[in-house]
Amino acid sequence: MAKNTTTTVDPVKHQCSFCKKTITIKDQYDMPIFDPQTGFAICNSCIREIYHFISEVDTKQKQTEKQNFSVELDEIIAHNKPHNIKEYLDEYIINQDKAKKILAVAVYNHYKRMRYGYNQDIDGVEIEKSNVIMLGPSGCGKTAMLLHLAKLLDIPFAVTDASSLTEAGFVGADVEVAVRNLYYAANKNIDKAEHGIIYLDEFDKIARKSGINNSITADPGHEGVQQALLKMLEGSVVEFTARGQRKHPEAPTIKVDTKNILFIVGGAFIGIDKTIAKRIQQTDTNIGFGAKVKSSANKPKYDELIHQVRPEDLMKYGIIPEILGRLPIICTLETLDEAALLRILTEPKNAPIKQYEKLLRMDNVELTFSEDALRAVAKKAIERKTGARSLKGIIEDVMLDIMFDIPKSNEHRRVVITADCINNHTAPQLTELSD
Repeated sequence: MAKNTTTTVDPVKHQCSFCKKTITIKDQYDMPIFDPQTGFAICNSCIREIYHFISEVDTKQKQTEKQNFSVELDEIIAHNKPHNIKEYLDEYIINQDKAKKILAVAVYNHYKRMRYGYNQDIDGVEIEKSNVIMLGPSGCGKTAMLLHLAKLLDIPFAVTDASSLTEAGFVGADVEVAVRNLYYAANKNIDKAEHGIIYLDEFDKIARKSGINNSITADPGHEGVQQALLKMLEGSVVEFTARGQRKHPEAPTIKVDTKNILFIVGGAFIGIDKTIAKRIQQTDTNIGFGAKVKSSANKPKYDELIHQVRPEDLMKYGIIPEILGRLPIICTLETLDEAALLRILTEPKNAPIKQYEKLLRMDNVELTFSEDALRAVAKKAIERKTGARSLKGIIEDVMLDIMFDIPKSNEHRRVVITADCINNHTAPQLTELSD
């Protein structure tokens, strides 16, 4: 008879390179890291301890960063009271006093809200975000005001054109691009980005085409974008790819929490003054023989109407109610008249005239603008209906030839720009001066 023979296989054992214990290998998880060529191995117990140690270090670092930022918040709040912010903006922005006050209070309260969040005292009161919607004509100073505000607070600030955004899945930029722009404005520092300001320009361009009525057709560049922005405005973790490519499983992603990001949206909202006027007329209508007949001369002007804007006017324009609920502060800006444009040319710290005077001074040339020339520049800007945005372009057009010829000589000279130079493109007066 043949004998039954049983063979026993010796269990595989390896020594951990860290704890030096000999581990019996029952499955791959007993020794997750093993190099058969060198014999280097790490057991699962050591991996757990290493992970626990790294987690503790990360937690301590986050607590330290939280404390440091808490101190920074105290300094920001102490040095940037609303009246301090407005005084700073007055140095660069002409007029728009109401808008300056609204923004100063909104930003101050936003940083107080963040400071409150870092306190450990919990009383059950949660301060909600106060995002802002800005309405004003083109070139009235919306973007310039926010740029100087971000410079004062020394925080990341990013401008994104809302008209370029589309709903996810359509050709165009997803809404996450706004957060990605802020991430790069913060020099890829996620903590800084999570406490910055995002400005969505041309926000009126994403108003739904059907106005207050729901549309039965796809509206990827309008209502769809507004729907996609809802969670971001309220506060959520936004995930995006570092290089801006479409998200897919293999692409590395970056996560940014928008809970403490202040969102400011702005646009010209062309035609909304007519909506406001219609609403006011409906509430003030008198019917009967005793009713007052209003002539066209008595119709309120744009500046009078824009300050009376209400959320229902924006809904009729095409902004969905859910978005308006997340933009509780409405900031309105007036048009710039000739007197305001004259002041913008010369008074602010970075006034266009001061910039050109400094440029020519580097070539040993004195630049002078006559009063008539400044008025001619302001009138041209009003004709173009582009506000302060076109002032520098008008001056550049006149100064091109003179700035091209001046570097040919180092002699001390004076250049005088007259109204004739602005209106008829005649050559500026150039005279040599004795040192």
